Amino acid sequence: MPLIPSLEIDPEARDLRINGELVAIGARAFDVLAHLDAHSDRVVSKAELLEKVWGGLAVEEGNLTVQISALRKAIGTKAIATVPGVGYKLAVGTTTEEPPKGPALPDKPSLAVLPFANLTGRAEQDYFVEGLVSELIAALSRIPALFVIAGGSTFALRGKSVDLSDVGRQLGVRYLLDGAIQQAGDQLRITVHLIEAETGRTIWTNRFSGATQEVFDLQDRLTEAVAFAIEPNVLLAESARAERKTSNLGAYDLCLRAAPLAYRMTKIEDFEKARGLVEQAIALDPDYTQAKALLCRLYSWACAGRFISFDEARVCVSICEDVLDTPEVDPLSATIAVHALAFLDGQQRRGASVSQRMVQRLPNSSLLLTSAGWMQIYVNDGDSALGFFERSVRLNPLDPFSHFTKAGIGTAHSIMGRHQEAIPWAEQAVVELPGFGTAIQNLMVNYWHTGREADAREMARQLNALAAPTTIAGYRKNIPYLPGRYLDDVFEALRALGLPEE
Repeated sequence: MPLIPSLEIDPEARDLRINGELVAIGARAFDVLAHLDAHSDRVVSKAELLEKVWGGLAVEEGNLTVQISALRKAIGTKAIATVPGVGYKLAVGTTTEEPPKGPALPDKPSLAVLPFANLTGRAEQDYFVEGLVSELIAALSRIPALFVIAGGSTFALRGKSVDLSDVGRQLGVRYLLDGAIQQAGDQLRITVHLIEAETGRTIWTNRFSGATQEVFDLQDRLTEAVAFAIEPNVLLAESARAERKTSNLGAYDLCLRAAPLAYRMTKIEDFEKARGLVEQAIALDPDYTQAKALLCRLYSWACAGRFISFDEARVCVSICEDVLDTPEVDPLSATIAVHALAFLDGQQRRGASVSQRMVQRLPNSSLLLTSAGWMQIYVNDGDSALGFFERSVRLNPLDPFSHFTKAGIGTAHSIMGRHQEAIPWAEQAVVELPGFGTAIQNLMVNYWHTGREADAREMARQLNALAAPTTIAGYRKNIPYLPGRYLDDVFEALRALGLPEE
């Protein structure tokens, strides 16, 4: 029976002793621990801790989560129990019983959504909190790449004192999603945390804000964003866990911080910030395959968005080859690396072949399916590309960052000569991400070949404002499509719109 440590807390001297040894912790963490200790006979709600420790200041619930994580690291993960939907309880100086074994972990990433805490100060909002969690579970359940526990199992935990690792073991899941709802005036704020159950480590966190009269819109935005964000972050954590090439937790944390920027890049600043984080991770562990793959994705996506030039992006080519040379490389890393090589280094046929093999290894990933679709476009196979894109949309129908897939569907129609059918898809991609260079280029071609010259010239103007080639020769050098009808259509439009040959 493992012993939970005994604590000696001196509020006046602000000293903490764990099993008799003096331990230094932060001021906020000390205040949280002191309040939990003073009320160790009961569950202390998150709202109470925020009020007592922060003195009524308007702070995010995430600040409390950070302090709880720091305390668990200092005094042990089992010393502070979570009470889903309520708060925390201190359990020190006692022994713990080994929890009953639960079902075996499934063969794909597994998740349970815990009850969220209602921090609005209004009990009548409980229905909204429960409804939001139910909608969230339903949205996540539509991602076949995930195994999601039904709400009945997790709602049963509300108000019970539990250890996160025990919950993971009992439910047979590796990941937990926790959250809380706060209210300030007519504004609601929802904070969510994705947690690795065994270690209690926070993998991803985000917050969503909106007016109280827009609660249903807010609920939709939350479920859509979490459903999208969960897959890349879980896949990154899963690949790092299953084929962990690093024992350096600092490098691992840096990659987790960079992942949201890598998968939702909308501006040059996203690229620069994420690149800095990933380069730090590689400096800490030069053999970290997942970090190298993330860097490849950053360069190729920044180039696709025309945030950087093709020549600037090609610095990642040798890194991509290094990733693919890794023994038993995971499907996500392999797909990222070979996609970058297909896009930047003329390895289209290799990309199409490798990406299809990786989809066979991980068939229910919308990320891999979308990437495979683009590589089929590069080799002029529009039918196959549409098949991959359609499967991706079915797996992730709520994706709020679907411009890459929509641009792919539009381009697939284009390479088959269906320019009119391509236009709505390309237009939607540009609306969702106005600076997305690949979609702008495709829309320019489609407008020109359907007689919309003025619209085509406007797209050409927008494209020239980005880091795009300024001559036909430049396009011929950099464009990733193999020779065929679509490439002819691109060059015809560019010449007609005034781009010089050299």
